[in-house]
Amino acid sequence: MSASVKLSTIQITGSDFLRQKSPALSRQFSRLPPLSATNKYRQSSIVSVSKPLYVSSIESFGSLKRSSKDDEKRSLITCKAYEADRSEPIDENIQQLQTRSEAAKRFKIGVYFATWWALNVVFNIYNKKVLNAFPFPWLTSTLSLAAGSLIMLISWATRIAEAPKTDFDFWKTLFPVALAHTIGHVAATVSMSKVAVSFTHIIKSGEPAFSVLVSKFILGDTFPLPVYLSLIPIIGGCSLAAVTELNFNMIGFMGAMISNLAFVFRNIFSKKGMKGKSVSGMNYYACLSILSLIILTPFAIAVEGPQMWAVGWETAISQIGPHFIWWVAAQSVFYHLYNQVSYMSLDEISPLTFSIGNTMKRISVIVSSIIIFHTPVQPINALGAAIAILGTFLYSQAKQ
Repeated sequence: MSASVKLSTIQITGSDFLRQKSPALSRQFSRLPPLSATNKYRQSSIVSVSKPLYVSSIESFGSLKRSSKDDEKRSLITCKAYEADRSEPIDENIQQLQTRSEAAKRFKIGVYFATWWALNVVFNIYNKKVLNAFPFPWLTSTLSLAAGSLIMLISWATRIAEAPKTDFDFWKTLFPVALAHTIGHVAATVSMSKVAVSFTHIIKSGEPAFSVLVSKFILGDTFPLPVYLSLIPIIGGCSLAAVTELNFNMIGFMGAMISNLAFVFRNIFSKKGMKGKSVSGMNYYACLSILSLIILTPFAIAVEGPQMWAVGWETAISQIGPHFIWWVAAQSVFYHLYNQVSYMSLDEISPLTFSIGNTMKRISVIVSSIIIFHTPVQPINALGAAIAILGTFLYSQAKQ
């Protein structure tokens, strides 16, 4: 039924429907009371129309077995209508909007994950190329943090990104997080300078074991039995992969282990200290990079020094050529980008989903590095890696 826009109020009642538009229905429900019986209740069914209305549905005419007393208390017809400038009833329109919103969110998370994994793979490839030609992990780590810090400072200065509102208390709370992040970053880079990228990431997949042990014996936390059982394949798989690694190096192995421990403390400090801090994931990681750069720079100079860097740089340029400069720039920029995307994704997903995504990321890095660098892998070594990664997945499920 349609009503044109008029200055006067239009009255639409159940009797209008029965008399004008639904003669068949009127005959079918002949036990309804006479239309005159509803005249005194006309005022309760008046609809003021400022736009044309269309009937969406007539839900019911009521029970045929009502008493006359019930008929007097209830309206004969329950109708739903929507305005002419809407394509569908209001409630259905809302449901469609919610469905589209959920689909858009899932698509956004998928883009985050795909970008995160791709950037991480590219970083690991260029990072390993740089370390093979220029074996100075302390400077390489420093350049990675410097690139990210510079990118964010320019973004804030040009207002591409909104600068975070921080105070002294924020930076004080962030300091232990940045210290642990610095140690973990340098240790992982030292590891990859000594062993294959795939081996470093296999050992780093044992991070959940460190998380449970630290939480249990230092923080006094308890976990359900499935969590402890999931550590068996993690520890067993990492041990099997380490024993059967063809190019095993103790410094590389210890670097990956120290990185695991440092990142566990980083996560603990971050959860405890950053509660209630209104800083987005992107800006949070930017602040973390800046503070880590300040912490790392004097240690990098003390451990390696400008003289060693100059000699190593000339050697790398003579062997690789100008492409080496691109490698250094790429590994520095992609390190920041993949970490930034991972922190941004934490704003959109649960920790469990993030943990599963991190496991899948390691698989993509391990497989791609083996293919690109032609890393020799024995079947027993591959089995150990698969067991460790499976254990990491089971751990993420058990902690849910």
